[in-house]
Amino acid sequence: MMNKVDIHKRSIRTREKRTTVKKGFQKRFRISGTKKTDLFFFFARLVKMKFGKELASQIVPEWQGAYMDYNNLKKLLKHILRFRQQNGVTSSGHRASPKRRVTMYRAFSGLTNRYNNFRAGSPRKNDDEVILVGSVQQEDSENCYQTMFLRSSDAGGEHELVFFKALDDEFNKVLKFYKEKVREVKGEAEELSKQMEALIALRIKVDEPGVEQKFTSESSSGYSRPATVVAPKPGSRMEVIHEVEMSSEGTSGDEPIRTENRKINTGGFKPTSLDVLGRVTLNVDPETPVSTLRNIITSSKSELSFSREELRKVEEQLRQAFAQFYQQLRFLKSYCFLNMLAFSKIMKKYDKITSRNASRSYLDMVEKSYLGSSEELNKLIERLEATFIKHFANGNRRNGMKSLRPKRKKERHRTTFLLGLFTGCSIALVIAIIVTIHARKLLDHQGREQYMEAIFPLYSLFGYIFLHMLMYGANTYFWKRYSVNYPFIFGFKPGTELGFREIFLVTSGLSVLALAAALSNLDMEMDERTARFQMLTELVPLGLVALVLLITFCPFNIIYRSSRYFLIRCSWHCLFAPLYKVSLPDFFLADQLTSEVQAIRCIQFYVCYYTLGDFTKRSVTFLENRTYEIFIIIVAVIPYLSRVLQCLRRFFEEKDKSQGANSLKYFSTVVALVFRSIYDIRRIPFWRILATSSSGVTTIFNTYWDVVIDWGLLQRNSKNPWLRDKLLVSNKAVYFVAIVVNILLRLVWMQLVLDIEDAPFLHKRAMVALVACLEILRRGIWNFFRLENEHLNNVGKYRAFKHVPLPFHYADEKIM
Repeated sequence: MMNKVDIHKRSIRTREKRTTVKKGFQKRFRISGTKKTDLFFFFARLVKMKFGKELASQIVPEWQGAYMDYNNLKKLLKHILRFRQQNGVTSSGHRASPKRRVTMYRAFSGLTNRYNNFRAGSPRKNDDEVILVGSVQQEDSENCYQTMFLRSSDAGGEHELVFFKALDDEFNKVLKFYKEKVREVKGEAEELSKQMEALIALRIKVDEPGVEQKFTSESSSGYSRPATVVAPKPGSRMEVIHEVEMSSEGTSGDEPIRTENRKINTGGFKPTSLDVLGRVTLNVDPETPVSTLRNIITSSKSELSFSREELRKVEEQLRQAFAQFYQQLRFLKSYCFLNMLAFSKIMKKYDKITSRNASRSYLDMVEKSYLGSSEELNKLIERLEATFIKHFANGNRRNGMKSLRPKRKKERHRTTFLLGLFTGCSIALVIAIIVTIHARKLLDHQGREQYMEAIFPLYSLFGYIFLHMLMYGANTYFWKRYSVNYPFIFGFKPGTELGFREIFLVTSGLSVLALAAALSNLDMEMDERTARFQMLTELVPLGLVALVLLITFCPFNIIYRSSRYFLIRCSWHCLFAPLYKVSLPDFFLADQLTSEVQAIRCIQFYVCYYTLGDFTKRSVTFLENRTYEIFIIIVAVIPYLSRVLQCLRRFFEEKDKSQGANSLKYFSTVVALVFRSIYDIRRIPFWRILATSSSGVTTIFNTYWDVVIDWGLLQRNSKNPWLRDKLLVSNKAVYFVAIVVNILLRLVWMQLVLDIEDAPFLHKRAMVALVACLEILRRGIWNFFRLENEHLNNVGKYRAFKHVPLPFHYADEKIM
């Protein structure tokens, strides 16, 4: 047993070792500061977790095909290990004798190690050399690295040849991808530099309108140079900018800037030329329907107006562009770090299995290659940080880095606790409602028919919303499990996206409110003491709707405000579909609304119930009104018309023929829905023929589009027969089951037009609600595979970042 002194010494050695490792990582990857960094945390987790799993959790999902295939190389090493174990191959590559171990035949060195001392300066032959690594020039003028294995004649050498061939392929793949990405970010950096020059000139023009520059044109040289710059007023924002600029060019930051003479001493400071403003226009991104209509009449680019509002929008756009570009640089740096660490790990595993010393030669090559020796990315990150801090944080590094680095989402235990509490309360309320119905025999009550016609539609609205949120929470869980990058696809602000726990928490909270209101309504109606308060009893559902709307539009930063505002913004874009640029969250939400037709009709029922009839007597005579019947049709087709307009706008903007076909699909659904609704009201054979034929056509059209276009399945020549080349779910039967279920649930859509008799134990209202719930379930299944296909498309094109539109458009490519 170890004593306290030994334990203390061991803890000191462990602490020193961790400090050395941390300093090494900080030196290699230029990690500044004493605060623990993400890379060090990553290295610390490697001690407790297998590297393969940690690598899979740290990679950029859209770049997963560009990372080193660590698992495949591990399999090749297992083949080598299995061969050596089965054939008794030793470290020297020869088969071991079954009688005695090789170590028993080693030369005896003596008890005093007298033969272990070699003479100084004696030549020693490098007999343990295993591999030779060199670069080879390819036809496309790109260098690739090849490894020559010098022990191929040893037993099992053919397996090691296969390993090094695969290792070279992986390294060349990583190196090529890294070079391409560095080349891309350098081009983006040049574009941002142009934007910054225009921004600084715009700031000078807006903040100091009296600032003028006189230029002497030199036709022979073809350029203009500034002659005189009037100094900004003391205390203005531009004075701070000039001060930061001068300090960055080498002047002392402690010396005050003198501006009494209204002339800036340009020694050590190069003022920005304002002539750049004459060669740029604004890229106007329509934010409102009015601006969209204005751009249709005029142009998408406008001249500078030099207003403060214009400057604010330009600064906000560039701030977002810098933050997005910084994230791209960080991911690229992490890509370099993870791959270098992966090559180090796999080579050490090779040395351990084969008892060779090949890792040193190979890792030296990795260090000397562009992947390990290039400092362009680190310099670009440093310059970007300095530029952002200087121009967007007034020199405050803490605020600047806080804006650049995304906020990490914090997991809170109270979320899980409240989820369990609300779930338990929901189950208890459901049991209480069932007991109340059976105890008071409400199913046989004479007011049952009136209750189903008047009250059931009011509460079924929350049932539809609850089921849809439940399916979305389940989708979120499976997206995260199968590494679908849904926050990036939907465009959520980093750190604000809701996980499945938060979604289930909101869902369970809504269920508690709805079930408590339904139970209180039943209790108040049946209790003799509260039966006379008829108006109060009937206002309970309306109060519940008012409470939900109040929470949804609450301006305070509570109950996931950013997500609520994101939903409101996307809903607004869907309402005015052709007047906003269509993004994936917009048309994805519009698709969800097409499955909530009955919920939208419930909202119409709410409005008519509490305004047109006598709700205290549960009067629903408005159901037979001709105007109400017309609005039933109009309200049902609104989500589909929104999708038609979205597809048409994308068709004209993107010139994508598939969007034109998609618009026809939704238009056929609108026609079928109109005929169905008319037949449901009139019950005339002529309308039944139209409804049946149109519903059949749109069902076939929609089913084909779901499976083939949206999911990307049923590809005849794919690696996975009748599916697609890449699948996230390993069990292929899941996809075939999803296809069959989608077809069956699509056929349920035709239940009304086929005159299928309702179940005798279900009311007509309950049957309609059941069909609507099945459509919501189908939409939940569709959501998972639709986003899986979108994620795989992004992976195939390495799209890991959103394109942020830049504010300025240059008339020419050259700046100066």
